[in-house]
Amino acid sequence: MTPDGSLDDLFGYREEPVAPAEEQTPVEKRRSLLSWILINLLVVALLTVVIVAALRSSDIDISVIFVVTALIALRLVVLAVQWVKAPVLPKRSRNGRGASDRGGPDALRAAVRRWEQTLERAHDDPDLYSRNVLPVLAELTDERLRLRHGITRQSDPRRARELLGDPLWAALHDRGRRAPKTRDLESYVDALEKL
Repeated sequence: MTPDGSLDDLFGYREEPVAPAEEQTPVEKRRSLLSWILINLLVVALLTVVIVAALRSSDIDISVIFVVTALIALRLVVLAVQWVKAPVLPKRSRNGRGASDRGGPDALRAAVRRWEQTLERAHDDPDLYSRNVLPVLAELTDERLRLRHGITRQSDPRRARELLGDPLWAALHDRGRRAPKTRDLESYVDALEKL
């Protein structure tokens, strides 16, 4: 990770390759569209016959065009609802927990786990701390300063140093030092939260 790393680097976002979908030929697409239209027209025609016959047997005279129009409108509403329906929820096991509770894919959990492992390795490897942890800590610090006070460490170093305090300021600017202890990292996070 470079010193100019982004938050995408922090959370390790990488685009996964997507398996190509099976392509339909234009003839197959036309055939499937034509069969879909024919099936819908057949359903509307059958329902029209049934509805008109049932109403006329009850001595109710109704326009066939009205019934056809109403059935087409109803079919369009059903299609629109199917088009905007919510995604399918994950299946629940017998104990009532979802897939993400059983250890399934959870991006936030994976990112946190990856950062826990990086921080654990950084305790023993100062170079890893300087390359991976320190740039992200600096980016988060600048972002917090920008959001809360309208400055960055580069735009107003004197004010930034006052707000951050000497320990965090020194940690961000002394790249050659040893990796900090856990309590030092906790104090840096506390200083960031107080901004």
